[in-house]
Amino acid sequence: EAEPRVTLLLHKPAGYITSRADPEGRPIVMGLLPRTGLPRLFPVGRLDWDSEGLLLLTNDGELANILTHPRHAIPKTYHVKVKGLPGAGALQRLQDGVPSEGERLWATEVALLSRARENTWLAITIEQGRTRQVRRMCEAIGHPALRLTRVRLGPLELGTLPRGQWRPLTPAERRALEALRRRARPERP
Repeated sequence: EAEPRVTLLLHKPAGYITSRADPEGRPIVMGLLPRTGLPRLFPVGRLDWDSEGLLLLTNDGELANILTHPRHAIPKTYHVKVKGLPGAGALQRLQDGVPSEGERLWATEVALLSRARENTWLAITIEQGRTRQVRRMCEAIGHPALRLTRVRLGPLELGTLPRGQWRPLTPAERRALEALRRRARPERP
């Protein structure tokens, strides 16, 4: 009998490895879940050690593939605190695309959230999902990321879930993911 599909939404804090185990003994996201009562889950995609925010944990391999494979272009939105005060031209470059490590990286959407004397908060949405993409893009425009929080993954939002806490998906969230699954599956004759 197949194990029931389980997907949890976790607010990953900075200072945790997005992994099931770490040979160096650093804290792992799985350590934030109860030790019993859940099937064997694995993280969907990655959030760097120094990044925080929405991370899904699931035993549903098909769903994980849909959410992470570049072919599906699932949007991911980050709130990013960058050093300095990037102007309109720098923000436009993020959408036009910047070269980084031999790749061209771009955002599908960039919004200015707030400015302080020395830093700026941006909302950056990407669909590519390259390694450390948002950090590399910010570096490329001369405004390195100081803090990074993923606030949205496809139809799912982090909302007010406290750092280090997790919750099951709501029925509406499960329906939204099932709709993604139906769109991703090729039509059968």
